[in-house]
Amino acid sequence: MLRQNKDTKVEKFRLSLVDDQTHKHLWTVRFNRIEFIVGIISLCVVITAAIYSVIAFTPVRTFIPGYPDAHSKRAAIQTAIKVDSLERIIYRWELYSENLRRVLAGEEPVRADSIIMVSRNPVATMTEQDRYRQSDSIMRRTVAEEEQFEVPAVQKRNLPIEGMHFFVPLKGVVSQGYDKLLHPYIDITAPANSVVMSVLDGTVVSAGWSDDSGYTIQIQHDNDIISIYKHNRKLLKKTGDKVSAGAPVALVGNTGMLSTGDHLHFELWYKGEAVDPTKYINF
Repeated sequence: MLRQNKDTKVEKFRLSLVDDQTHKHLWTVRFNRIEFIVGIISLCVVITAAIYSVIAFTPVRTFIPGYPDAHSKRAAIQTAIKVDSLERIIYRWELYSENLRRVLAGEEPVRADSIIMVSRNPVATMTEQDRYRQSDSIMRRTVAEEEQFEVPAVQKRNLPIEGMHFFVPLKGVVSQGYDKLLHPYIDITAPANSVVMSVLDGTVVSAGWSDDSGYTIQIQHDNDIISIYKHNRKLLKKTGDKVSAGAPVALVGNTGMLSTGDHLHFELWYKGEAVDPTKYINF
């Protein structure tokens, strides 16, 4: 019986802190196996909680590699806002291009409330976006085929000359104005080698030398409009070249027997008649 009680007795341990000189007990703690295990677990939990608190609630977390700081979060939010704004702008431009395409093709324009529908219905937005891309691809292919063979599939819009936007052929001073009987053109004075530009998109129908006019270039434009540039020092285009509005075509000079100084002799013809360029171009 005494043997059994001895085996079931709980083992006790003691941890003491003793002064090495006086052998005085400064601190003593007694525990058993279970108390020791519970103490170790509690200590680990406390240390873990302390480390988490320091990382979560103090600036120390910013020193952790890959952890975003306040500046990075602010930049990410601003970027997300900008991306959202750009998406809305892109959707509106797509609607605008679709509306323009329909107007040019004589179809019914896109409704004004389509922009609101796009912003409220993301699924519909993606469907519309795919449709716009397909329509844009078809239109680009059609235009490329038309330009390749020089035959438009639809009739060109004939605008009156008053409704057209002309590019200024030369930055200079109009030294002599237009007179329907005596001087059906204008002279523009500018320094030698100044760039002469085409007033509209067109095709060069004549480019060469004349004893009276010097180096001369003539450009045929849509709607029966012809522009003529004389007394140039050098021509930058040749017959048959296609030019766009504002494209350089010559350099100002003083060539030809009828020229008395560096200037551009500019003529504008509409349906076979010379017209006053200053009525349609702001020099």
